[in-house]
Amino acid sequence: MAIQWFPGHMHLTRKAIAERVAEIDVVIELLDARLPGSSANPMLAELTGHKPGLKVLNKQDLADPERTPAWLAHYNAQPATRAIGLDASQAAPARRLIDACRELAPQRGGLAKPMRVLICGIPNVGKSTLINTLVGTRKARTGDEAGITKLEQRIVLADDFYLWDTPGVLWPRIIVAQSGYNLAASGAIGRNAFDEEIVALELLGYLKRHYAGLLEARFRIEGAAGLADEALLEAIGRQRGALLGKGRVNLQKAAEIVMNEFRSGTLGRITLETPEEFAQWLAAGQLLDAQRQAKKEARAGKRGPRREGAPPAGA
Repeated sequence: MAIQWFPGHMHLTRKAIAERVAEIDVVIELLDARLPGSSANPMLAELTGHKPGLKVLNKQDLADPERTPAWLAHYNAQPATRAIGLDASQAAPARRLIDACRELAPQRGGLAKPMRVLICGIPNVGKSTLINTLVGTRKARTGDEAGITKLEQRIVLADDFYLWDTPGVLWPRIIVAQSGYNLAASGAIGRNAFDEEIVALELLGYLKRHYAGLLEARFRIEGAAGLADEALLEAIGRQRGALLGKGRVNLQKAAEIVMNEFRSGTLGRITLETPEEFAQWLAAGQLLDAQRQAKKEARAGKRGPRREGAPPAGA
């Protein structure tokens, strides 16, 4: 199952970013520290790749502390890029953003050359919470729902430091299947765009392989790693009382329980991908996408160019 979600306002956001980036000094991209590869938007890289970038691994307090350093090293190794970990609700660490931006664009500063920064990221990654922390007031709406921010807004953090906030934006087509599942599990994709039971099963499959101890401790299910994904989801539903008539398990409710436990962090500190895993997923996704495009072009070539004035095929 391929997960895709690109609401209409995201087209407007893409256009706004393309227009704004010419006058921007630094681009901050907020990433979800639990899925740093999947939450990095390749469309943003295309639009802003020529600008210095600050990658912020947000929600690091929910992520696996043993995996976050590997991701920071991964992004810090990229040219004209800095990466830091952050919990957007903590005021002191959030101030590190300003210092990091000044290091990336040392030529900017003062009233004559104010720092101009664009902050962007996927939906529900915590941008609004971070901005409110930086400013100290509720300048941006927040909520545990994808797509809360719908309009670009300029925020003055200091006399010579301007920050432009943009709505959360995904990319028109997700070519890495596992990224789609991870984004859905994190809450970055609208609920109507995916089947919660399927996403929960994918999530459980990964957690069994890498975080079986957390599953067993939280849901009190011994031998979780040895259960099939479907059997594990059913066991969680029974353990939590998500039952229908005649003792049947409400799998929809069980799936919601699994994803809510992951999103809130009550299941434990979890990161759903390593740099090496994501590189493999991306390579496979790019290969599949190239094959799909080649087949599409081959079909178009067989049909040949349509004569001017001729009706479309099937008309």
